[in-house]
Amino acid sequence: MTIRSFVRRSGRTTQGQKRALSQLWDRYVLQPDAKMTAAAIFGDDKPLHLEIGFGMGDALLEMARAHPENNYIGIEVYQPGVGHLLSLLEKYEVENVRVSTADAMQVLSMHTPLSALDAVYIYFPDPWPKKRHQKRRMIQTPFLNVLAKALRPDGVLNLATDWEHYARQMLTLLEAHPDFDNLAGSGFSSRIPQRPLTKFEQRGLKLGHGVWDLRYQRR
Repeated sequence: MTIRSFVRRSGRTTQGQKRALSQLWDRYVLQPDAKMTAAAIFGDDKPLHLEIGFGMGDALLEMARAHPENNYIGIEVYQPGVGHLLSLLEKYEVENVRVSTADAMQVLSMHTPLSALDAVYIYFPDPWPKKRHQKRRMIQTPFLNVLAKALRPDGVLNLATDWEHYARQMLTLLEAHPDFDNLAGSGFSSRIPQRPLTKFEQRGLKLGHGVWDLRYQRR
């Protein structure tokens, strides 16, 4: 998968986010080649959960605070979002979260041992709505192959999107994949209980946008 599914947007970085990026980077942000295991990163054997594309980090923070029995790694390349999350981790004294700003495909394929992850969350990935750009969508068979190797048997892949075309593409690809079983039995899942409702999603629901959840278990 040589085509990148993301662009590094600059965006406006607030003074607070700049402070966090400067002062908290070494505390929370992993080296690009960090080994993705709970032992290597957190020094324990708690279940390791990964969120890819955490945006501003509010959902990741909520999951980590609600489940201190788990460790969490968040991958994000959007610097204002990284800065925002670092500020929140410091504010709430959350120690079971670390951040990676590397390419998710490289992190999974090069630095994540087999069966190292207990769960993966990919919420509202870039839909690349124009037809000529849809080859950039993250959820493609090569990416699912890498995810399947990184997840332990019975590990869970959680997905959500507000683009119906992308949702149906995800469903088709996952239903055809030999390493995943649909936890809903067939079709889309009901809203994933542990998925926090973000401001982004709330705004979309008020505008009448649909949201499609998928939940698959590694065989």
